[in-house]
Amino acid sequence: MLKDSLAYSGFSVNDLSKAKEFYGQTLGLEVEDGQMGLVLKIAGGKAVFIYPKDDHVPATYTILNFPVDDIDQAVEELSGKGVKFEQYPDMTDEKGIARGIAAKMGPDIAWFKDPAGNILSVLNEG
Repeated sequence: MLKDSLAYSGFSVNDLSKAKEFYGQTLGLEVEDGQMGLVLKIAGGKAVFIYPKDDHVPATYTILNFPVDDIDQAVEELSGKGVKFEQYPDMTDEKGIARGIAAKMGPDIAWFKDPAGNILSVLNEG
């Protein structure tokens, strides 16, 4: 029944204008105004719905992962735009990058938060 459905994801924020600026200007993604929030256009022709919620509680898990070719370059560029990367003791280096998830169990990854406190990441593609 749902196999051929064009499903999409969504998440809440507490301030649409801050979200639009962050996702559009800071991250450089295409953001459109929608009827009930924002539509974040991501690669592959997919869309993510961002909606306002007065009693928003930030997600405690990663809501969006952005694969990149060079994580060090991505972290440097985003840091230059004011993005602050999360620091997890015994897991991330001084840049906020967990290299091989500190035990060769996964890709190099760095987490950061949007203005609403939702967790995002950049991770090495290869």
